[in-house]
Amino acid sequence: MKYWSLLLWVSLFWVACSNEQKQNGKDELPILGQEKEVNGKMMQHQIPDFAFLNQDSVLVTNETFKDKIYVADFFFTSCPTICPKVKKQMQRIYDNYSDNPNLLLLSHTIDVKRDTVGKLREFAENMGVSSSRWHFVTGDHDKIYEIADDYFSIAIEDPNAPEGFDHSGRLLLIDENRHIRAFADGTDEKEVNRFMKDIDKLLLTMQRGQ
Repeated sequence: MKYWSLLLWVSLFWVACSNEQKQNGKDELPILGQEKEVNGKMMQHQIPDFAFLNQDSVLVTNETFKDKIYVADFFFTSCPTICPKVKKQMQRIYDNYSDNPNLLLLSHTIDVKRDTVGKLREFAENMGVSSSRWHFVTGDHDKIYEIADDYFSIAIEDPNAPEGFDHSGRLLLIDENRHIRAFADGTDEKEVNRFMKDIDKLLLTMQRGQ
């Protein structure tokens, strides 16, 4: 898995650098991912349509994030390794942008059997976060694992891994057009500090466009 993860992110970094050269301003973040042809037109990579249930049994879809930007990650509540570190950094982002309604958070569980809606609600309540700003979602197993690929994240069931899952701790920044604009290692505080600067840039870009 480590080899393919490295290969994926080397490729993604190359695309990011290439796209960054196409941007008009120094503060403009690149659009990450390979372009693909759709109906004869070249289109930037986008997060596809999705529908998952959050901790309040509310359906969360792309429309939930209309005209917003959001930070996404993949986790499971019983994770004994990287998830506590990642959630600590996600909490920092949540707190840092508590007064900005244009930024939301989205955490997908990859343990859909054990992480029920009730379990996610308990987890969110223990973190002291609002479901209007931070959605913890579950849903169909295959759809969650498929969309992890669309986020360029890693989610694999592995009986040899702690609690049976192997996954990355990456945080992904998604713009109002479903494009991935930045990523960070969610276990690294310095990386997340840099990531929050990218969030600031994207929020500023949104403000200029309004």
